[in-house]
Amino acid sequence: MSCCCEFNGCNQGAKVLAVIFDLDGTLLDTERATRGVLNEFLARYGKELDREKEEKKRLGMTQKDSAAIIVKDYELPLTPDQFIKEITPLYRERWAKAKALPGANRLIKHLQKNGVPMALASNSLQENIEAKIYHHKGWKESFSVILGSDQVKSGKPSPYLFEEAAKKMGVDAVNCLVIEDSLVGVKAANAAKMKVVAVPSRREADCNGLANVVLHSLLEFQPELWGLPPFDDWIDDTLPIDPLHLSGLYVTGCLQEATGL
Repeated sequence: MSCCCEFNGCNQGAKVLAVIFDLDGTLLDTERATRGVLNEFLARYGKELDREKEEKKRLGMTQKDSAAIIVKDYELPLTPDQFIKEITPLYRERWAKAKALPGANRLIKHLQKNGVPMALASNSLQENIEAKIYHHKGWKESFSVILGSDQVKSGKPSPYLFEEAAKKMGVDAVNCLVIEDSLVGVKAANAAKMKVVAVPSRREADCNGLANVVLHSLLEFQPELWGLPPFDDWIDDTLPIDPLHLSGLYVTGCLQEATGL
């Protein structure tokens, strides 16, 4: 993965006037916080989680699409809507514990301080977005627009979420930069004719060919490459960052990531 812009030219073409963020996996580590919820839910119906199958599923789907697949795959005696109604309270309990991903707070504060309009556009329902960011001080106030997939005709990979976010900010689509972690999100940004930075998980490595730039984390993001004000928080060539939260199993001298969905 690369944080340079030689192949597409970050600051070429229309000037970036606003930034649109995805939420889950981009700003907030909800996947780690909710690990084990699906397994716990399936056990209630005598079902066992198929880890290999779940690992292959595409990130960034709408809640309804994801629910329909799970109900079908595990032959649950529920409709997708019933599944959502039953499992959502379990997720909501865990969302309060979701940590900001490295560089997220820094970037949000920086753009807000410099008057760069920001929107949050997620395939989650709008009420779930509000619940997820509730415990993160200043986040809600930082975004002039917060949109969920239930507020547009269809969610990502359709362009409507990003197009509506730009419209509500009063900015043309070509002047928006999208920051995403999923392939469906990158495709949506492409469809909306917006520049896009991908910060994918290892499961979303195929973002590489579609995003303008691919980063390992938001700590690598360089605003000045997009014509945005540069960071001014370096202290004696040292970058001050929020604490990094790690969890896993300590085995034979190594920290290994714990599994579970």
